[in-house]
Order: sequence, then C-alpha cells, then structure tokens
Amino acid sequence: MSHSRAGRLLPGADDDVLAALGIKPELSRRMSPFGNFAISFSVICILAGGMSLFGFGLGHGGPVSMLGSWVVVGLMTLLVGCSLADVVSAYPTSGGPYFMADKLGGPRWGWVTGWLNLLGLLGAIAGIDYGAAAFAGAFAQLQWGIAPTEGTTMTIFAAILLMHGTLNSRGVRLVNLLNSISVWWQLAGVTAIVGALTLAPAQHQSARFVFTHFHNDTGFTNPLYVCLIGALVAGYTFCGYDASAHVAEETTNAQTSAPRGIVRAIWVSWVAGFVLLAGLLFALQDYTATQNTATGVPPAQIFLDVLGTGGAKTLLLVVIIAMLFCGNAEVAACSRMVYAFSRSRALPGWQNWRRVSTRTKTPTRAVWFAVVVPFLLALPALWSPAAYGAITAINAVGMTPAYGIPVYLSLRKGRHYTPGPWTLGRWRRPVGITAVLYVVCITVIFCLPQSTPVTVDSFNYAGLTLAIALLLAWITWMTRGRRTYQLTASHTAQPSEALLSEGI
Repeated sequence: MSHSRAGRLLPGADDDVLAALGIKPELSRRMSPFGNFAISFSVICILAGGMSLFGFGLGHGGPVSMLGSWVVVGLMTLLVGCSLADVVSAYPTSGGPYFMADKLGGPRWGWVTGWLNLLGLLGAIAGIDYGAAAFAGAFAQLQWGIAPTEGTTMTIFAAILLMHGTLNSRGVRLVNLLNSISVWWQLAGVTAIVGALTLAPAQHQSARFVFTHFHNDTGFTNPLYVCLIGALVAGYTFCGYDASAHVAEETTNAQTSAPRGIVRAIWVSWVAGFVLLAGLLFALQDYTATQNTATGVPPAQIFLDVLGTGGAKTLLLVVIIAMLFCGNAEVAACSRMVYAFSRSRALPGWQNWRRVSTRTKTPTRAVWFAVVVPFLLALPALWSPAAYGAITAINAVGMTPAYGIPVYLSLRKGRHYTPGPWTLGRWRRPVGITAVLYVVCITVIFCLPQSTPVTVDSFNYAGLTLAIALLLAWITWMTRGRRTYQLTASHTAQPSEALLSEGI
C-alpha cells in the first residue's frame, strides 16, 4: 500500500528533518526500527486490553460481538493507522498528532489536539497500571489468600508507577530493550495461554458457540446496539499506536521507521488478539460463574476452571508481566508528549518539563510528570469506581480523535500537502476519508450508554470527560495558550524550505 519517495535516508538526515521543521535535536537517537514498532505493540498490548475488557465483552454481546467487532474494528484501526502513518512520515517529531495538526491546520488545531492526546495518554497510564495492580491482586488472592481491597490495589499501583518512572529515567536504550523483550513476551504469552487452554483435558465450547453465541446483560433490547457497545473491547484495546510517533526523534530513519512501526503494531496485534480471544472463549466453562468470579478477573476464572490453581497462577503472571511492559512503554510515550508540548510552551511550568538530562539525553522530569499525574487521577478509585471510570475514560475518547484530526487536516490540504518517504500514494485520500469517518463513529460509540437503567455507577462518563477535555483546551487557550503557545521554541533551528520542498 505504501511506497518510498526518497529511498534510504542518509546518515544525519534525521536531524536535518528536525532542523527543517524548526526543532533542535536534543534526545538520544538510539532506538532501532524494531524498537519503534515494539513500543506501539507494547502499548496496544492485547494481553492488557483484551484480558481486562474480557468480562465487559461477555455481558455486552458475548462471543459473537467480541470476535466480530475485533475483526471490524481491527480493520478500521489499520486504515486509521495507515493514514496517520502517512502524516507521521512527513512530521516525525515527539509531538506526534499535535505537531502535525498545528503544521497542517494552525495553532488552535494543534492546541486542541495536543490536550486531547496528552489527557488520553495520562488516562491510559492510569488505566493500564491500575489494571496491572488489579491483576496482581487476583494473583495475591490465589497465591496467599489475600483478598484485594481498594487500598491494597492503590498501593500496588503506586509501586508499579514508581518502577516505571525509575526505568524510564535510565534512558532510551533501556526502554528500547524492554520494549523489544515485550514483543516476544506477548507473542509467547498468547501462544502459551491459547496452547495450554486448548490442550488441557477439559470440555471446550463448540465453534458455533464461539462464533455465533449472543449474550446480553445490558438491559437494552436492540441486539445491534448491544453489539456496538460490545465493540468497545476492541475499540479500547486498539489505542496508543501513536507511541511510534512520540519516539520518532529517538529513532533511526524515523521517516520510514515510525510509520512502519505504527502499521506493523496494529496488524500484528489484530491477528494475535483474535487468536487470544478465540482461545479464551473456546475454553470457557461456566458463563455466569466466569462473569461473577470472586477473583474479579474473568480470564483468571477460566484459567482456574481449565488448568487448576497452579496453571492459573502461572498464566496470570504472564499477563501481569505483559501489563507491566505495556505501562512502561506508555510512560515512555507520554513523557515524550509532555516534553514536546512543553517545548511548545503549552503546559504550566513548561520550563521544567522540557528539560533533558545531560547524562541520558532523556526528558527525565517529563517522565516523572507522566508518573505522578496518573496516580493523582486514579486516587478517586479509593472512594468511587465510577469516578475513576470517568477519569480513565478519556483514554480512548481523547486519543482516538487526536489520531483523526491530523488525517482530516492533511486531506483538507489537498495538493498542498507534501507527504514524506512513506506514503499511501493514490490510496491516501480514499483510505483517509474512511479513517476519519470511522474515528467519528467510534468516538460516538465510546460515549453511548452501556447499560440501563442509567445510574451514577453505570453512567458512561466518556462523553462527559471528552466535553471537559475540550472545555479545558478552550479555557487554557483563551487564558494563556494564544499568548504563550509556540510550536517550536525560539532557540531552535529555523525551517529549511529547500529540505521541506524535497520531502526530506
């Protein structure tokens, strides 16, 4: 689908591209093309999203909705990823979507996109690492009989964030290594989980059940509506692939490596995730008991029913470690977004968050920003799961529109848009239009009521958090953004029109 316009980039061309965009290179460019793919694959993390949302899928359409929507949403996400990759190739910077939106549509577009993307990334870290803490609590219950509480989960969550802050502060080489290990851990983990569940001497569900059974606990009677809501299992999982863009300034041959990293991460996750969900559904023993498991984690109940306590604990460890890899990669991506947004003077205290360690060439203060803020966002979980859900809902409703905005603006540019070396060519417009329409549709679906009757605990806060995010972006723009926001800092190199015209 893509083709190269400029061939293989020459040594030093990466920094020339940044100079052409008005950016002074400050970060250590030590991430390989495989590492760039690995960070997006680690952030998508099918062993985190697919497993955490498995119970939601069982009650919102059941197997037919879970697998059917995985196929459809995965395909549409691939189209969005290809369209976004086209723009990333032209603007391979740590700012990612907001930098592209500013270049293509102006400062206001960049500002709004930046706040959506940033809040989405922060919400993602809160959701991923808190989910890892919940799975760790389920493991503790199996291993030591310790019943998980809100307090113990929050303590584990804080420890996980502290670990991720420490690891990311060590530099991009360690992050690159951990992400590379994460790829093989996830693929081996899916193989181990599906293989163990399939080969175990237990009764398995029929293919008819796995691919056609419909189950509805939502209170709604329209099966199409229920299946749309069930599509959120895939919709929430397929987020975070902009990580490849956020580490572009640390990646070699970024104009081709970053877009390829995005596309590869999506399609590999698409295939592996389908295998994982199908394997779990085939191994399902008691539908109702799995939904109401005392562990609080439905996949853990499947492991228990099929493999016993020992096997369940082993597979839970596989999932927990994958989640830890995922959270670590998300902190890396978010910290680069914090760094870039601060470089544009968009965040309060931007002078601090844009600083780069002279030893590791890593934005260390931005790393700790990306650790402390998610902890504060998750604190309401101690008193109200609904409040926590409202905060973390910004993950998908923030990040998904942030992917669609640069694509829309590049289409609006028409012939004035100059693609980079990795481009969809003549397919860019039809694929891009489809991608933008899908982003609009899935964002609306994210905000729909998910159960009835609607109460404080069952209310879907995604739409409210999206409205608050947009209101926050508008207020901050009016009060300070229009005065202080500057896409590239004044001390950076000025763009070279010659380089830009050559598509470098």
